[in-house]
Amino acid sequence: MRVRVCRLFQPPGALKMKRSTRHLTATAAIAFSLLSASTVWAAGKLEKSDAALLKDIAQANIAEVETGKLAIEKASNPEIKKFAQMMVDDHTKGLADVKTLASASGTELPDGPDAKHKVVMIELKALSGDTFDSRYVKQAGVGDHQATEKLLKKTQAEAKDADLKALAGKMLPIVQGHLQHAQSLAASTAKK
Repeated sequence: MRVRVCRLFQPPGALKMKRSTRHLTATAAIAFSLLSASTVWAAGKLEKSDAALLKDIAQANIAEVETGKLAIEKASNPEIKKFAQMMVDDHTKGLADVKTLASASGTELPDGPDAKHKVVMIELKALSGDTFDSRYVKQAGVGDHQATEKLLKKTQAEAKDADLKALAGKMLPIVQGHLQHAQSLAASTAKK
């Protein structure tokens, strides 16, 4: 024989206590999820100084891709064309990494070269032959890679965001390799 205990025989306030406990638990869960979401969002956002560094790194990659494309068309030296293709390939990959970090952190990046690099592009477009080759290697090869190397080292030293520092660390040896290659190209084209 089974005996059923009916709710009427529960201690007074037991039903009320269960409801308030459930309500409190639900409220706490909602509050926790809201706090967690805002913490995750805030953690993904870059500080202004880090966002500026990321934008500068994007700008350096954009400039290298654009001048590289121009050099592929205009260079007369096959070694410089090969170098330019490497610039387009490597800096396109670098820019993709920058865009991934920018997207994750809500940072808006430039979509084209800055004013300084637009002027360089205009100057390069007006040149041809050995003059173009020499100017491209000096400007985009040596000069821009020296500036980018300095920017990446600064990013590693000053950035607060660990992902940004890691990105700079990943890009630095590639940029240093480009710089060495450009310096040897500059030396070989100066001998001619």
